[in-house]
Amino acid sequence: MFPENLQESAFPPPDAADDEGTLCFSWDLNCRLLLDAYYHGIFPWPYEEEPILWASPPTRGILPLDAIHIPKSLQREQKKNRFTITADTCFDEVIDACATAERPDGPGTWITQKMRRAYKEFHRLGYAHSFEAFNQDGLLVGGFYGVVIGKIFCGESTFYRESGASKAAFCHAFDAMRNAGLQLIDTQVVTNLTESFGAFLITREEYQQRLAILRDYNPTPGIFS
Repeated sequence: MFPENLQESAFPPPDAADDEGTLCFSWDLNCRLLLDAYYHGIFPWPYEEEPILWASPPTRGILPLDAIHIPKSLQREQKKNRFTITADTCFDEVIDACATAERPDGPGTWITQKMRRAYKEFHRLGYAHSFEAFNQDGLLVGGFYGVVIGKIFCGESTFYRESGASKAAFCHAFDAMRNAGLQLIDTQVVTNLTESFGAFLITREEYQQRLAILRDYNPTPGIFS
């Protein structure tokens, strides 16, 4: 259950963010701050320095779960059943893999040790979730993690060690999220991958309107099991 005083946020109003979406910084990072942030449409932005940068960007990438499009090439690939997909079986390993994954602009070091500790505890409280892809040898080769607030899945980071692994995890997750009663994926930004599934940008104001409608639903524990 959400705390009764969650309406009283420790953060400035989301629309107080600057043109790039920077809202504020904090030295602390804990589950209460994370819950407060996501409940109000705010999230930690990739930032390699010690303070935590909190963001509320002027535009937001979203992917409605009732309008997802799976590209035909990916549908054909899924029929090969190359991966076993699970949910919440090894959250710690997934976030650690995301933190160390190679990115086009360098290693994924923005997921600091402080962030890893906070999200791992957030997972144990039932708010953060992961989806995992294992190959035929039983090795973890892809996945992603995010946060569930009401009927919204707020995607955070992904990784893969074998081609197609994270995409397979996404395809499985879409059905699992719909079955759990979720309606929307917050992708933060729109990438080539999320756009191929149907993601698009909306304004901060539009996102806040959707959030106000969807955030007070409380999914049951083990929603993806």
